[in-house]
Amino acid sequence: MEYIKLFWKDAPLGEPSIILYEVDTENERLALRSIDIFADGHTHNITDLYDGVIEIVPIPTVEELNAHVWGEEFYAHSMEKAEFEIIWESHNYDGEIGMNDIESAERIITSNL
Repeated sequence: MEYIKLFWKDAPLGEPSIILYEVDTENERLALRSIDIFADGHTHNITDLYDGVIEIVPIPTVEELNAHVWGEEFYAHSMEKAEFEIIWESHNYDGEIGMNDIESAERIITSNL
């Protein structure tokens, strides 16, 4: 398994600012679970990311996301399973969500490229 924290810079109103993915690396990088985290801090657990979709698309790697293949507004880094599970179980995100957190993630990620 791989756990990814994806920051969406300037996410449109009503869309999550952060998306957490539990990726099955043994099954075509499909997401098993996902958590949307919104600007006001509330979360939405998604047990089936592919429910109702026309085409199932694998979750890109952190490196692919940070290469901006899917857009300049996305920044990602790996996260620990324990952090994912705490947020999943508590339905609460205590981390930073604002632009400062996203800009910090962007600086860290681009400096490591």
